[in-house]
Amino acid sequence: MEPILSFQNVTKQYPNGVKALSGVSFTVRQGEFISIIGPSGSGKSTLLRAINRLISVTQGQVLLDGEDVSRQKGKRLRILRRKAGMIFQNYNLVYRLSVMQNVLHGRLGYLGGAKGIFGMYSEEDKRRALELLEELGLGEFCYSRASELSGGQKQRVGIARAIMQEPKLLLCDEPIASLDPSSAKTIMDTLEQMAKKHRMACLVNLHQLDVAVKYSTRILGLCKGKIVFDGPPQALTDQVIEQIYGTTRENLMIGGKNQDAEAYTAACAS
Repeated sequence: MEPILSFQNVTKQYPNGVKALSGVSFTVRQGEFISIIGPSGSGKSTLLRAINRLISVTQGQVLLDGEDVSRQKGKRLRILRRKAGMIFQNYNLVYRLSVMQNVLHGRLGYLGGAKGIFGMYSEEDKRRALELLEELGLGEFCYSRASELSGGQKQRVGIARAIMQEPKLLLCDEPIASLDPSSAKTIMDTLEQMAKKHRMACLVNLHQLDVAVKYSTRILGLCKGKIVFDGPPQALTDQVIEQIYGTTRENLMIGGKNQDAEAYTAACAS
């Protein structure tokens, strides 16, 4: 099976001299659920944003479904971006608009000219958006303003919007960082279920080690812009964790206990 995504010796250096990525290479295939872990500033967000060219890389190639993202412009880039749906930590919703309108924004890449400007969506798009909202437990909120939802509900709207693109790849940038443990579990369960149902690969930036281990088929560990670990969750030993974070597992815990993990475990049990 050909990879849906391929990084080939990718480097990203910002104008201020900071090298966020340095010689990064890896591939992603259909069906993989990959967590990207590492300390703040390790390059996780830069890596995700290079995939749909929210940022441009300095060197190397990012191949999305076999096409070099950096070589695409205009309409071809818009078409290519359809293949990578993005989910953000801060939701990136238009809060004055309805939940339904926000979900339909996932179809903007398929509209051109006046249709895109005025949001002239097809009846099929509207039907599909409503089906997705009902599937995600948000059907009753479809005509509510996005601003009226809780954090977990907003993130589910973001997931629905991404899936409306019909992507081959989901990119999730710290999707549970702003959520309580119960809502975080709901979002991770939803991502896992949607990825399997729609046969998408999924890349998720995470700070929570236990969450990464629970959901991932594979984990990438970033440190100072380089991949220092690429393997299955069971291979994430204490030694590997220290290599990624530059400190021991115990030092990553608060007061000697991983409080986030304990709260998350409690949410799973409830």
